[in-house]
Formats: sequence, structure tokens, C-alpha cells
Amino acid sequence: MTVTETAGERLLRIGEVARGAGVSVRAVRYYEQQGLLTVERSPSGQRLYRQDTVLLVRFFQQMFAAGLTSRRIAELLPCWDTGHTDTEQRAMLRAERDRIQAKVDDLQAALDRLDEIIAITDTHP
Repeated sequence: MTVTETAGERLLRIGEVARGAGVSVRAVRYYEQQGLLTVERSPSGQRLYRQDTVLLVRFFQQMFAAGLTSRRIAELLPCWDTGHTDTEQRAMLRAERDRIQAKVDDLQAALDRLDEIIAITDTHP
């Protein structure tokens, strides 16, 4: 149960956001401290978040897992929010994509090597 609604939208408490995104409450607070999330407060001071915050937190998790910093993620947020980018933002997005692709390629090469070793060792007792 939430305390309030904004423009007909049911707001979520911090625990609901954390559960929905599969993270800890502490992680949600961290994202707020980093300026990645905006929060409203109920009259009693409880944190309240829009429903799309769950998707946003999942996005943060993916970007952190890919090696982006909270500062870089903050630079991505205007692109997420508006769907528009300027030349500099597009260059940054492409650079991050290229960096992540290189990481994926390295992981694929490691996976291929492991598959080779498994194939070789499967033929031996």
C-alpha cells in the first residue's frame, strides 16, 4: 500500500522498488545519493518513487555490470528521459557501446577456449 499518488499514478515505496528491480534497499538509496533517482516524500517522510523507477534501476544495474560509472550513467539519463541526443551524447553512447562490445568479444573468446578444453577433456577418461 502506498501513501500517496501523483497525477493518478500509484507511487512505490523504496522496498517495492528494490523488490521489483531485484536489488537491495541500500542500492536504491545509493542511486538516489548519486543523483540518479528523484524521490518524493510522503507527509511522514517516506520515500516514494514513480512506477518507472523499477525499470530505471534495472537499467542502472545493467550499466554498472557493463562497467559504467554512476557519473557516466548520469550523463546517459537525459538520453533515456527524452529519447533525444546531441552530437556529443551520441559519440559518448557509441564509445560506451564499442567498449562493451570489446568486453563481450573478450568474454566470447574465453568461452570458446573453455569449450575447446571441455571437448578435449571429454574424450579422456
